[in-house]
Amino acid sequence: MPQTVVGTDGSPPAAAAVEYAAREAACRSARLRIVHSVDWVPPPGIATALDEAGRQALRESGERVLSEAAARARSVAPEVDVRTTLASGDPRPVLAELSREALMTVVGSGGHSGITGGLLGSVSRHLATRAEGPVLVVRETPAPSGPVVVGIDGSPAAEAATAFAFAEAAACGGPLVALRAWSEWSVPPVPPDDPAQPYAKAPGDLQAGEERLLAELLSGWGERCPDVAVERRAVRERPRQALIEASRTARLLVVGSRGEGGFAGLRLGSVSIAVLHHAHCSVAVVRGRENGFQ
Repeated sequence: MPQTVVGTDGSPPAAAAVEYAAREAACRSARLRIVHSVDWVPPPGIATALDEAGRQALRESGERVLSEAAARARSVAPEVDVRTTLASGDPRPVLAELSREALMTVVGSGGHSGITGGLLGSVSRHLATRAEGPVLVVRETPAPSGPVVVGIDGSPAAEAATAFAFAEAAACGGPLVALRAWSEWSVPPVPPDDPAQPYAKAPGDLQAGEERLLAELLSGWGERCPDVAVERRAVRERPRQALIEASRTARLLVVGSRGEGGFAGLRLGSVSIAVLHHAHCSVAVVRGRENGFQ
């Protein structure tokens, strides 16, 4: 059975992530695995008995966190098969490893050690850059009635993000907004058919060309997901501004890990980083593989 993974530390952002993950698991007919990791580092010189007592106390606290999270998940999606895992060590590599086979890995935007004010916590930041599969970073105030918005730029990462976004809209319902942002600087000049004509485009030509390109990039998805209502939106704006603005009325914003113009070797592009920090809704970062579409 496919599996959705969610990390929790008992904080309010983690509670929001658990509820979101439970709803996602219900939509996808998936199992939900709730993970809490304890990382006990004894103070220097502590006696063995005290060391073990500290570990046991931490394990018991972790079991309570998992029990409360499982109850919360079942209250939101009682039909979902909920499993819990108490892991040991740094939660970042623990969740990154579990992400390899998960439909998605869900985390809150910040935990007990996170910084308030919309910035990412260390776990969500690590997973967004290191996880193998899609990572969904949940805001505490989602807009469940809004559309899924996906950023499209023609890159391989954006293709995977498109697959995930269509899967999300098809499984969980609601419309999809396919957003392509462009400017005069992002559109390479193309020689005119008539060499006697200037390179400059007539008013409206660039917009029309971007709309045609967006339609081409979405070609085939209407047949593959006929029940998903799609709005194509080509806007003259910087991508990060366009996506952040669109997130105001979205329930989920989906982006690729890197878009066009990214430097080889970077795991997360500047646009993805910007929306993770500043989007008004939950954000899914999709890396490469198209495992979101079932």
